[in-house]
Amino acid sequence: MDELHGKRLLILGLARQGKALARFAIEAGAAVTITDLRPPEKLRDILDELSDLDIRYVLGEHPMELVDESDILAVSGGVPLEAPLVQAAQARGIPITNDSLEFTKRTPTAVIGITGSAGKTTTTALTGVMSQVAGRRTWVGGNIGQPLIADLHKMEPDDVVVQELSSFQLEIWDRSPHIATVLNITPNHLDRHKTMKAYTNAKANILRYQTADDISVLCADDHGSLALSAIVRGKLRLFSLNNAVTEGAMVRDGRILIRNGAEKEVCRVEDVQLRGRHNLLNILAATTLADSAGIPTEAIAHAIRTFTGVEHRLELVRVRRGVQWINDSIATAPERAMAALKAFSEPIVLLAGGRDKAMEWDAWTEMVTRRVKSVILFGDLANMLAEKLAEQQHPDFRQVHTVTEAVELAAETAVPGDIVLLSPGGTSYDAFQDFEERGRLFRQLVNEL
Repeated sequence: MDELHGKRLLILGLARQGKALARFAIEAGAAVTITDLRPPEKLRDILDELSDLDIRYVLGEHPMELVDESDILAVSGGVPLEAPLVQAAQARGIPITNDSLEFTKRTPTAVIGITGSAGKTTTTALTGVMSQVAGRRTWVGGNIGQPLIADLHKMEPDDVVVQELSSFQLEIWDRSPHIATVLNITPNHLDRHKTMKAYTNAKANILRYQTADDISVLCADDHGSLALSAIVRGKLRLFSLNNAVTEGAMVRDGRILIRNGAEKEVCRVEDVQLRGRHNLLNILAATTLADSAGIPTEAIAHAIRTFTGVEHRLELVRVRRGVQWINDSIATAPERAMAALKAFSEPIVLLAGGRDKAMEWDAWTEMVTRRVKSVILFGDLANMLAEKLAEQQHPDFRQVHTVTEAVELAAETAVPGDIVLLSPGGTSYDAFQDFEERGRLFRQLVNEL
């Protein structure tokens, strides 16, 4: 009998993760209440989707008495732990959970868990492809795609699970996957976590509860990632572009190598389809993770040679009149946008902006002034970034209000040989539901030129 059987589960936030957990919990025998601040008319499609389930809904408000009527509180990723209902539950000693943690408690398979400030989705997708090429039945999800708990009933012990995890999910975790990586730690989501220490502590939960039988994969080239080696309890493996590693993946003489006792060549760097140093690090991370899960080197190599990336991540949308249009809407932090700039040697027309999340922009401003031919600023960040570029005396930056206007101006500005790069550096929440909606609009606008 599942531990949720007979329990009163309160789900805070009716999003993708909450929906999946609600269905699982009811099938496990729990009594489920879902509360969301949005009114019913804003949730009609989701309510219709769950109409076959016996769920109690409290919509348009979060009444505090719900806490007294609950045994467990589940939070969606977008709900901060400072929310009054969460604070009240913690004060009463009510357990806090989420769909990814409930999945991890029950999965019959060994899980590869992936987190980091940047590169999570590319690394997750590529690791999944490596497993699939090897003929293993593979489940990829978590912070991307479908919540894995929705497919838990189909999973078998020999399957491979590749789970992308955000700091929002990990901050309440009290267990860790069998194979886990923190790709990098750079400032991100400080509007939510407030301090780098809190943000890093949330990420570190992916490693903190491992045992001596587990495997930790860290980046030897990233100080934030490598510093977490202090809490590693199991086998430590590293990946590096710059240095030799005794266990893990590295680059030497134009070759990607894997060391697991013996050293083997995986493939040549020139075989890689993805652009940018950051993507080469993602490939080294995926190589180490897949090797740690017993995926043969030949399958790893085939996946690297054929993998062309994930949408909204340095995605080539179109070549028009000699100009390449690149969708990097995933860049919701200045460090991520700087990594995109490093991927190109061509002249760049940069589309930047969105909403800030308490980030540091000085290094971005210096790089953009040094590297970018023209800058088109949009959204809430436009005024602040314009001031910074003016201080640096950037020769060509202009402001518009929307992504639509930015694309129109870029089409007038770019000349053959240029790259038009949407790599905003800010979140999408000033005008969009998420970075994917922003990227889809960019792609549509570009294809309509």
